[in-house]
Amino acid sequence: MQYRTLGRTGIKVSPYALGAMMFGRAAGVGNPDHDDAIRIIHRALDAGINVIDTSDVYSYGESEEIVGEALRGRRDKVVIATKFGRPMSDDPNEQGMSRRWIMAAVEGSLRRLGTDYIDVYQVHRLDPGTDVEETLSALTDLVRSGKVRAVGSSNTPVSEIVEAQWSAERRGLERFRTEQVAYSILNRGVESEVLPAAQRYGMGTLIWGPLAQGTLTGRIRKGRETDLRRGAFFKHISDERRLDVVEQLVPLAEKAGLPLIHLAMAFVTAHPGVTSALLGARTMEQLEDLIAGFDVTLSAELLDRIDEIVPPGTDVGRLDQDYRTPPLLDAALRRRAA
Repeated sequence: MQYRTLGRTGIKVSPYALGAMMFGRAAGVGNPDHDDAIRIIHRALDAGINVIDTSDVYSYGESEEIVGEALRGRRDKVVIATKFGRPMSDDPNEQGMSRRWIMAAVEGSLRRLGTDYIDVYQVHRLDPGTDVEETLSALTDLVRSGKVRAVGSSNTPVSEIVEAQWSAERRGLERFRTEQVAYSILNRGVESEVLPAAQRYGMGTLIWGPLAQGTLTGRIRKGRETDLRRGAFFKHISDERRLDVVEQLVPLAEKAGLPLIHLAMAFVTAHPGVTSALLGARTMEQLEDLIAGFDVTLSAELLDRIDEIVPPGTDVGRLDQDYRTPPLLDAALRRRAA
């Protein structure tokens, strides 16, 4: 395993990380078997993965609890990344980026993870109702107290990445050292600005959705009904534009002698702005399939062919879980009052 440096933090991480979103109840599609999830985590660590990414909101804390159980006796060898900010209850103050919630949220995550520090503490999604300097100030205190080693952001528009960096410099605060972003062959829009901005500011990147939420597994083909396509959690799989691209990628992968999942993962990790790509394995079989492709690299010719199918900087359709900024969700923010 060739380890990479996470931005300018000095932390060495594997080019593949284990995403723990599917451990626990996870909206009815996750793996609720704690013992099985722990075995998956241990197999990933034994394969050389040293990063596990989770969030307080994944199965409302259950994912963090599973990770904590799995890392007993191995915690110091693992980089734990977790997130906060998404609603944890109906209480309006148990969410967001306020100092009040950050200080409560971090204690909950530390308790569930069974650790006294978090390596990378990430804002799940920026909160337009909280000044970013308020958030950075609270996160700076956590770093100085030793409860957090580095702080990061997730699903952040490039304008807000830049603003957060400037705010940190202006106020002498801890800055976001990482960005977690959706990136795959089908979602290349971040190549235009987000990934270059992360490189410009020396931010490490953790990539989610490298298999486009299952679309690039090779199990989902146009005109074929599968359990995945019927699942309400995977509405995007009905997008025929994305499936049309898959039909072009399958023969490309076959010609190269690769499973489609290995082509898709190797494509993401080939970008110089990518530090580590998350493997969202729910079962041991899925993890083993992904581990088998750890050594795959793509030739320039193969990358050129992918560029012809999906031009750089473009998206094919949209992920269900893609972050949409408030003006896109609230009509009042993009219309003048009458």
